[in-house]
Amino acid sequence: MMKYLFFGLIVLFFIACGQPPQRNCEDFKTGEFKFTATINGEEKTTTFHRTLELEVDEFEGKKDSSSIRWINDCEYILKNLNPKNKAEEQPIHIKILTTTASSYTFEYNVVGNSQKFKGTAHKLD
Repeated sequence: MMKYLFFGLIVLFFIACGQPPQRNCEDFKTGEFKFTATINGEEKTTTFHRTLELEVDEFEGKKDSSSIRWINDCEYILKNLNPKNKAEEQPIHIKILTTTASSYTFEYNVVGNSQKFKGTAHKLD
């Protein structure tokens, strides 16, 4: 009897450890968010407001707008509406990896570039 109980506990342990990360992406498709990144050794914060079709970013007092094309509930493409140079013309692919009640962790990269970066955005509203 004891070995069945032990076996049951081990199976339960592996089932609990093997659960995929939580991804409630629907909760983060719209709203106001804050993202902090380290740039040249200094922490910089961007705030952004997102609807289903538009994202307006504010960084160091400057606002910028991007269109959004949702690939699925957890992935979308941002395309700058008013690019000021060639780099800003390139679309950005964003994929939500995990979510909590008030934040999400994501990875992003320039479309066509394999170098990916990670970040965490916090919902403000």
